[in-house]
Amino acid sequence: MYVWTVANQKGGVGKTTCSVGLAGIAHAKNMRVLMIDVDPHGSLSAYFNYNPDETAHSAMSLFKSAGKISSSLVHQTVQKTQYEGLDIIPSSTALATLERKVIGGGLGLVLAQTIRCVKGEYDLIIIDCPPQLGVLMINALAACSHLVIPVQTEHLAIQGLKRMLHTLTMLEKSKKHPTQYCIVPTMFDKRTQASIQSLRLMRSDYRDHVWHRYIPIDTKLRDASKAGELPQYYDPNMRCAEPFEALFNYVLKHEHEYREQLRA
Repeated sequence: MYVWTVANQKGGVGKTTCSVGLAGIAHAKNMRVLMIDVDPHGSLSAYFNYNPDETAHSAMSLFKSAGKISSSLVHQTVQKTQYEGLDIIPSSTALATLERKVIGGGLGLVLAQTIRCVKGEYDLIIIDCPPQLGVLMINALAACSHLVIPVQTEHLAIQGLKRMLHTLTMLEKSKKHPTQYCIVPTMFDKRTQASIQSLRLMRSDYRDHVWHRYIPIDTKLRDASKAGELPQYYDPNMRCAEPFEALFNYVLKHEHEYREQLRA
């Protein structure tokens, strides 16, 4: 089972879009997928018609039971989507209150414990994070086997990337193995110099971790979101469909290689 966290400390860079895109590719490959939405804004949940203001069983139920996560509780929070084999643990706006609490009493390991309860039931778990450092993001980073960092190809987003990598460096001090991660350029518009220059700078400064492709601007993503459909099924010919598949294959390949290194 693979666990991929999609995170960045800056909002509006395409985190939820990447989460949905990767989940869609995995589903098309007949993988069993569980998405976990821990962003209080609940964009991923809303994509699949779950209202974070009204959902009775959500990720908040898990955090309320920190230290005593049970298999029955986890399975109660897992909800179906319209796609067979693609499930979701939806978000709740109440998750925002956790950011005022200090990690303790098992609160920092809620997602890791949750994932252990569904081991063997899914091939891939994707965690969509809020755009700030706190209990929720730390949970997601502690639980994942690979981190995907979407970064919009513009100047301010690259500044946010520096903060994200600094956070990752601090958190890795308490882990046995370094977190495997890739930086994904998003919302690239080849018509603008701002996008071109930002992409060039990203590849120059972070060459070892930047994905060699990019996710382009694609207005059909908004249409797919409005329809509540996975991009790959809404329109297989949309501009971002092939890049998402390439990104999925890239992350999967790197995870396989890393696992082989650990076995050696």
